[in-house]
Amino acid sequence: MASELGLDADETGDLGASADALASGNALSYNALSYNALSYNALSYNALSYNALRPEAASALKDPGEGGDLFRTLVKYTVSCALTESQTFRFSWTDAAGATHDEVYHGELGLADGWGRGPLDAAGKQIVSACLAARTNRYGVSVVISMRSHEKPLRHEVGSDERAAYPLVEGAFWGNLFAAKPYLRACYNEAGVDQSRAALRDCAAGHVDGEGDVEGCGMIEIVGACQDRCSKLHPPGQYHKDCVDPDSGKTRYVVTTALR
Repeated sequence: MASELGLDADETGDLGASADALASGNALSYNALSYNALSYNALSYNALSYNALRPEAASALKDPGEGGDLFRTLVKYTVSCALTESQTFRFSWTDAAGATHDEVYHGELGLADGWGRGPLDAAGKQIVSACLAARTNRYGVSVVISMRSHEKPLRHEVGSDERAAYPLVEGAFWGNLFAAKPYLRACYNEAGVDQSRAALRDCAAGHVDGEGDVEGCGMIEIVGACQDRCSKLHPPGQYHKDCVDPDSGKTRYVVTTALR
C-alpha cells in the first residue's frame, strides 16, 4: 500500500495484502479525545463478514446498499484508529443513482501507522480492535471520551489537563477482530456504571433491558468489573496496563476510556 494509501478499490491485491482490517471514525484530536458513534451493527456485521479484507473487500466498499454503508463506516473508523493524520485511505464507489463518490478517510490516532507500509502485525490488529470497541456506541450517538493506553502513542498523548477534564474511568476494551474467531471484550469500573449508562455509554457497563437483565453491546462481551480482570489503574496515566481475557489470557493491548 502506498504511503498515502491512495488506492483505487480495484487494486484488490494491494488492498487485501495491506489491510487485514479497516474501520471508520472521527477523533476530536490526536490526543485521543474521541467522538464515538460506531454502530455495533456496523462493527458486528463487518467484523464477522470481512475481517480479513481479502479481495472481496473491494466489492464490499463499492456496494451501494446498506451493507456497503456499514462496511464503509467500519473502514473509516479503522483508518482513524490505525493511521496518523498524515495518512489517508482513498477509494471511489458508485451509488444506486449512478453518482460517483470519491472517499478520502483520514488517519487520526496512529495506533498502527505501519499499516501504511504493509499488513497489520499482531500488535496492530489487537490495539486497533481495542480502539474500535472503545469507540462503539450502542445507540450510534457521539459522546466525547478520553481514550488511554499503555501502548504508544496514547501512552504519551493524554496529558494532565485531559485527565482532569475526564476523571471518570468507565472501563476498558480489548480483543482481536482479525482472529479466526473474532472477539471483543469489555469490563467496567464499578464506581462509574450509573454515569456511563446515563451518558449512553452502555458498551462498557452493559445495557439494562426492560426485565432488568444486562445485555452486551453487539459482539462486545462484557466480562465483569475491571477490578477483577485488569491490573490496577496506572496512577499517572489513569489506564489499565493489561487485562486478562477469559479465553486468550493476558493482553497489554487495552484501551481504557474515561468520561467527564
